[in-house]
Amino acid sequence: MVLPARADLERRGLLVVPGFVDLHAHLREPGFEDSETIATGARAALRGGFTTVCAMPNTEPPIDSAGLVAELMAKGAAADAARVLPIACITRGRRGADLADLVELARAGAVAFSDDGSPVSDSRLFRSALEYAQVAGRVVIEHPQDVSLSGNGVMHEGAASAGLGLPGMPAAAEETAVARDLALARLTGARLHLTHLSTRTAIELVRQAKADGLAVTADVTPHHLALTDEWVSGSRRFAWEGSEEDARQGAAIPYDPNTKVNPPLRTRADVEACWAGLRDGTIDAIATDHAPHASIRKEVEYQDAAFGISGLETALPLMLAGVSAGRAPLETVLRALSEAPRRILGLADTGDWIAIDRDAEWTVDALELGSKGKNTPLLGRRLTGRVVIAVVNGKVRYDAGASAAFA
Repeated sequence: MVLPARADLERRGLLVVPGFVDLHAHLREPGFEDSETIATGARAALRGGFTTVCAMPNTEPPIDSAGLVAELMAKGAAADAARVLPIACITRGRRGADLADLVELARAGAVAFSDDGSPVSDSRLFRSALEYAQVAGRVVIEHPQDVSLSGNGVMHEGAASAGLGLPGMPAAAEETAVARDLALARLTGARLHLTHLSTRTAIELVRQAKADGLAVTADVTPHHLALTDEWVSGSRRFAWEGSEEDARQGAAIPYDPNTKVNPPLRTRADVEACWAGLRDGTIDAIATDHAPHASIRKEVEYQDAAFGISGLETALPLMLAGVSAGRAPLETVLRALSEAPRRILGLADTGDWIAIDRDAEWTVDALELGSKGKNTPLLGRRLTGRVVIAVVNGKVRYDAGASAAFA
């Protein structure tokens, strides 16, 4: 397809903006190709407006060697879709015992380091990780969670979990981990990125750390900005909707495993704190934490289901709905999806761009999702806003079929 002129697209009412950068996604390859591959994930990313996607290393084997980094980058290039950048392990095998060779991994092309769902509990080891990452010129992305507190919890600990009889994860499991991580960032002077923050107190801790001058950044996910723990109970109203919208959308059956995510969906007060953090700059970026799963890992009892929501393709309409509801200005959301992730990772501006039809309505249908992961509680929900063109390195990599409208 001939590259359309951006001005022509704007005259036709489309929103033309820089391509999004997802600094936290799970592409599952190698090891879990039944849930996602680098190619399917990279194509799904374009449908959501993400022209660059950073792949987390919780694969099998984990991305803890230069050879595996190179293999991931080669497969990303071969996909000819969104740009795929590797995030490498902090510790060998993500076991939390020995540091991986962070300097070598950075030289091989890793853009950051994370053990993600296996947070580094050894404080001395995490201090060393921050120091070596600083030498390597990379940021550590930490999943802040005290696993001894979260235990066998499967959702947020609160009124909803009590009503459902499900074991909960207390907010303190996140907050105590954030406090420790910030203390070590203060000690080392190294850069630290806290991913998928979800509680009021965690955000306030980061707000104070930034005021104190710490080199800390943070992101929040679309589902923690739009959904609450009430969704586990069967509600299907967004955090900004009232009871009349809830009635219009209709309630779902409780215990939907697609609402099971780590960190868990929190309370409305926590959601409001996430939006406040985004508005005032405490939260720098929006990252999807795209976590696709094969149906056999989700279509089971709630307690046995895997954690995670498939989110690359629904992030944009969720955020546009939040903008329409007055939760944040459009400019703030777009910056958190594009410029801020590039800044956090030290990525150059490649000039990628996307065109968005803000008025396009569509229903989330498992058969039409590009990702192999159909595990989203938004299935059947009517959303507004879609990407129609995505340009990567000056080439149209995604065309939603709207090209005829540009003739």
